[in-house]
Amino acid sequence: MFNKPTLFPKNGETPADRGLRPGQSASSLTGGATLSSVPASTVSTVRDTAPSDTADSSASTSTPPAADPAQATGSSLIVGPDVKLKGAEILDCDTLVVEGRVEATMDSRVIRIAQNGSYSGTVGIDVAEIHGVFDGELTSRKQLIIHATGRVSGKIRYGKILIEEGGEISGDVKSLAAASKEGSRTGDKFTVEAKPLAAVAG
Repeated sequence: MFNKPTLFPKNGETPADRGLRPGQSASSLTGGATLSSVPASTVSTVRDTAPSDTADSSASTSTPPAADPAQATGSSLIVGPDVKLKGAEILDCDTLVVEGRVEATMDSRVIRIAQNGSYSGTVGIDVAEIHGVFDGELTSRKQLIIHATGRVSGKIRYGKILIEEGGEISGDVKSLAAASKEGSRTGDKFTVEAKPLAAVAG
């Protein structure tokens, strides 16, 4: 199933080296399947990032090609529309894009929940962008963006917040500054020494 040399080049060959020319149908190369569902911008991006020099294949396989600065976002994980990920702890992922359903724990840089995406669990994140549904404990250290179709509920902490008209947020919602002030006041209350109570029988 995954052994398709025309889709996954092994030696850094370009689409032109594999026989796929711009404007040519990919159905002859993929056994009847077409790439019509893939946006042209995605195909051209892949084409542009493939190494153009295939003369030294050992060099191209030992070091990855330099990424475009606009696309250099680090490691990312995309959970597709029909995918359900449950009971996971997501580690070392800079960007998580949720188009399906995820029940997990995560501490990372960026989470993007698509309009039909759903996330439940605990997230510590720098930037959260919500088009879909989030339910759980969310700490967005820098910015929380809730779009018009976004629904966020649970224990929510944020550095800055932006809610588009139509977006919803509910639950225990506080800015990180307010939560830290409240935490320091609560901590002062518990520094009082507790004295044991003695019961006297009558």
